[in-house]
Amino acid sequence: MKALIIGAGGVAGVVVAKCCQNSDVFSEIMIASRTIGRCDELKEKNQDKTETKISTAKVDANNVAELVALMNEFQPDICINVALPYQDLTIMDACLEYGVDYLDTANYEPEDTAKFEYKWQWAYKDKFEKAGLTAILGCGFDPGVTGVFSAYALKHYFDEINYIDILDCNGGDHGYPFATNFNPEINIREVSAKGSYWENGEWIETEPMEIKREYDFDQVGVKDMYLLHHEELESLGINMPGIKRIRFFMTFGQSYLTHLKCLENVGMTSIEPIMFEGKEIIPLQFLKAVLPDPASLGPRTVGKTNIGCIYQGKKDGKDVKYYIYNVCDHQEAYKEVGSQAVSYTTGVPAMIGAMMVLKGIWKKPGVFNVEEMDPDPFMEKLNECGLPWIENFNPVLVD
Repeated sequence: MKALIIGAGGVAGVVVAKCCQNSDVFSEIMIASRTIGRCDELKEKNQDKTETKISTAKVDANNVAELVALMNEFQPDICINVALPYQDLTIMDACLEYGVDYLDTANYEPEDTAKFEYKWQWAYKDKFEKAGLTAILGCGFDPGVTGVFSAYALKHYFDEINYIDILDCNGGDHGYPFATNFNPEINIREVSAKGSYWENGEWIETEPMEIKREYDFDQVGVKDMYLLHHEELESLGINMPGIKRIRFFMTFGQSYLTHLKCLENVGMTSIEPIMFEGKEIIPLQFLKAVLPDPASLGPRTVGKTNIGCIYQGKKDGKDVKYYIYNVCDHQEAYKEVGSQAVSYTTGVPAMIGAMMVLKGIWKKPGVFNVEEMDPDPFMEKLNECGLPWIENFNPVLVD
């Protein structure tokens, strides 16, 4: 089977490495990006370790015609989108025009508005159904594995799930005063936006970083975490029966928050264009250019991530609590694929999701979030492919 991988950043590096570890499914891959030099670097890094045939190409993911031309040349069986979220719709358009299944790790957001939601991609449902094609949305870790965990919990332990708290803890230390663990532009837009959570069928909006909790994470320790808006809240609110509230928390250290606040105060996180020396620039994109590249953090990051979900609901009329999570070691991830754990935890599920589609396990016409698919074969692959999960049937709850 042939996979077209669009993007050449940290997550793409993990997807490429994991596809190459599964040559029985991914016999051929093409890595395509606007920056072909990075594609070539990924090819060189992996080609001597695999039976998978690797090729590279230069492509503008904002250009449907270019994408379709590349697909006609390569003839992929699936397109794995690990480019920028702004490019989701053009890549989906290209997949429809050529006729190939689609998978991504983050939902679409307009480049000029810091707002991400699924409505734009859900609008493609009829088109993919009519074309007989599958589109899997948000198949990273969060969103992604968090949705698979939810489907698994519902299938095996609950009749209905009433409360979900998604906890994303990065206990890693990269040694820089300030750096982001994934694309700085996307990361800073996400954490500087207003927070929100889903309760009783509606969104409750909060100020950025307004709600703070403390939690003791297995293998990481006690960390401060803050309520953020996150895209899987939207799909889980629709797809989980009996849901009353879903929240998403992410940990941040005080140094990160202090630097971020300073950058906000001087306008460096703005996405409004300004004139600089006769040219129009976007401050946040300039900031991205001067911050460390997340792909460069691997060799210097130590510590672990802990990402999972706490569920409360009912089974046979009785109250049930359940916590399922993964712990990933930054240095172990780097030893295996040359990447820190944040990219690793996103890239591995993207490969597994693509594998599920190629094997026909998650193959059906339409546009789907991962919790709408059978979780069991995916959960089995998580254990096999480097992201084993841990269960706790009496977890400490978040108040």
